[in-house]
Amino acid sequence: MPNKKLVIGISGASGFLYGIKALELARELGVETHLVMSRAAGLTQRHETELTRQDVEKLADVVYPIDAMGASISSGSFRTMGMLIAPCSMHSLAAIANGISDNLLTRAADVVLKERRRLVLMVRETPLHLIHLRNMQQVTECGGIVFPPVPALYAGPVSVDEIVTHSVARALDLFELHYKKLPRWGGLPEGIQGKTS
Repeated sequence: MPNKKLVIGISGASGFLYGIKALELARELGVETHLVMSRAAGLTQRHETELTRQDVEKLADVVYPIDAMGASISSGSFRTMGMLIAPCSMHSLAAIANGISDNLLTRAADVVLKERRRLVLMVRETPLHLIHLRNMQQVTECGGIVFPPVPALYAGPVSVDEIVTHSVARALDLFELHYKKLPRWGGLPEGIQGKTS
């Protein structure tokens, strides 16, 4: 796809910085971003960052209101690489898993699944109960990827930004978008290799 387009959703789970970082890295990688934020995302944005909504929207190429059900990203004929929801709340996960398209975020995710494109959900919740797990299974069976932003401590992060960047860059890998500064596992150093059996 010569003009790479990625839908980025931000829902109301804790971890608003994951959405910000996804927009920043996508821009660095030359990807056109189409942003939709849930209503609850605005609450998290105000609680977890000093950014205004306008600051966030400036990071995207195209921004859609949550109720804009006739937006381009609500149709499968609008071609994209897929959709990343960062972070993804359990509410959004449940709606997507059960085909409830009552706002543009969940409708865009539904479109991505029906068109067999890549849907990556950076789900944020712990501990998980059985309904969460069943919703994750359902989304996975429909072709989505559940990608909790678990810190990769082998990369030796020294800041919150490094932890967030690593998780988001790994999620973008799933769209064949490769961030060159991402520390990658190269195996254990000599001397601490495990024995083979």
